[in-house]
Amino acid sequence: MWLWMALASAALLGVYDVAKKAALKRNGVYWILLAATALSALFVSPFLSWGNGPDHLRLIFKAVLVTASWVSGMIALQLLPITTVSTFKTSRPMFVVLFSILLFGERLNWVQWLGVAAVLLALWLLSVNSEREGFSFKGNKGFWALLLSVFSGVASALWDKHIMAGMQPLFVQSWTNIYITLILALIILLRYSRGIRESFKWDWTLALIAILITAADMLYFFSLKEDGSMLSVISLIRRSSVVVTFALGASLFKEKRIAQKAGVLVLMLAGVALLMAGSI
Repeated sequence: MWLWMALASAALLGVYDVAKKAALKRNGVYWILLAATALSALFVSPFLSWGNGPDHLRLIFKAVLVTASWVSGMIALQLLPITTVSTFKTSRPMFVVLFSILLFGERLNWVQWLGVAAVLLALWLLSVNSEREGFSFKGNKGFWALLLSVFSGVASALWDKHIMAGMQPLFVQSWTNIYITLILALIILLRYSRGIRESFKWDWTLALIAILITAADMLYFFSLKEDGSMLSVISLIRRSSVVVTFALGASLFKEKRIAQKAGVLVLMLAGVALLMAGSI
């Protein structure tokens, strides 16, 4: 059952990323995330329960990681083509593996090293393709924002598996949304105090974003809680959301060099699949 929930979550995430890109036409990054997260918190508010102090501290840390990932990811969407962003995000499982080597001294077998090589080759091809499209990764703020989004997302995924062992999914989801909302509101207030003011315009895309992320996260947390669920498999399945994002983004935003990016995406997914196969 957890596999089907992970697949459904991935499909919803794919549409969610496209909705965020569309919302950037009317509002800034922080207002979009604040409105969508506040609505999401409202949707799951009936499931609120108090919990204890240590659990809330863990969720506050999770909220910081998620906020960092979402904000930097939105900035990347604002500055880069959605097909480039979605392709790059496919590399996230590789970074999980590399961090495991650096932090925990894990060793890879030849199949996994082949997967790492395929992902690294795909990232290089993506950078070459991006330069031909008219922008360079080296001097583009969007690339660094994208890198931060991937790394903080990896940290959040690893933290999720750790905290879900002792918490209920809806408790995690409801309070995390509240803490993210508070963090985003604080960021906007600080920006206003510095004279950085962005107007807010209501857009029904914001409600769609909130609905999509609420449902996607609910399915994700419940899949993690299922007996026998594997974070590595769930993370891989969730990354397949990029296929939905790529296809919808290419058709809706009419971006360039789609065929070349599609080839890079296939190579990236093949590398991730090899990483997964070598882990079984």
